[in-house]
Amino acid sequence: MPEAELPPCPSCKSDYVYADQRFLICPECGYEWDPVEAADDDNPKVKDANGTLLAEGDKVTLAKDLKVKGSSQVLKVGTKAIIRHIKEGKDHQLDCRVNGAGEMLVTAQFVKKA
Repeated sequence: MPEAELPPCPSCKSDYVYADQRFLICPECGYEWDPVEAADDDNPKVKDANGTLLAEGDKVTLAKDLKVKGSSQVLKVGTKAIIRHIKEGKDHQLDCRVNGAGEMLVTAQFVKKA
């Protein structure tokens, strides 16, 4: 019976991966990972200003006044928003619907979970 197809190494993309108990190991770069945990990591983990983990659909409030790029508009502290999508990166991780301003990208460190 043929062995199940193993995914390539997430570190170096090598196809020479082997299983050792519950872990997968890459012999080329030495990277080890648990494929069950790797499947959970597909969703980016983003935290708010207080360190609370955020998820899509969460309601948040702005933790500080934010100037809107390309506009003279300022979003005030306490403005409510709903997270529509979370993406990876350092800037603008949250795609939100902000009350009174519409759809925009917001950096997670400037919001608090409501």
